[in-house]
Amino acid sequence: QVHVVESGGGLVQPGGSLTLSCAASGDIFSINNFDWYRQPPGKERELVASFSGRGNTNYANSVRGRFTIARERGALYTVNLQMNNLKPDDAAVYYCHVKGLVMTTLVGFDSWGRGTQVTVSS
Repeated sequence: QVHVVESGGGLVQPGGSLTLSCAASGDIFSINNFDWYRQPPGKERELVASFSGRGNTNYANSVRGRFTIARERGALYTVNLQMNNLKPDDAAVYYCHVKGLVMTTLVGFDSWGRGTQVTVSS
């Protein structure tokens, strides 16, 4: 079983910064992809940023140039989302989605965290 936990959300003023962390743990052989999604109130969940096992990154147009996704140094199964110049439209629950292979079976897993709230307000 693979567990995914997000942390780092909170309240920030417009123009401020936050760093979200996504940590995967459990019976992991490898991770193919970390994805950050967000879901604003009353809206659908949307993909914000992706980090592949090879280190490739991809961003939604709305966050490109302001958000950076990267693996945490020394932590193979932790990825951070650095968010700068935050705007009110960035307010949402942010979810981490992780895909990879289970150690004991080499079967693929697809796990979500419970989310972390980001509020952008003055």
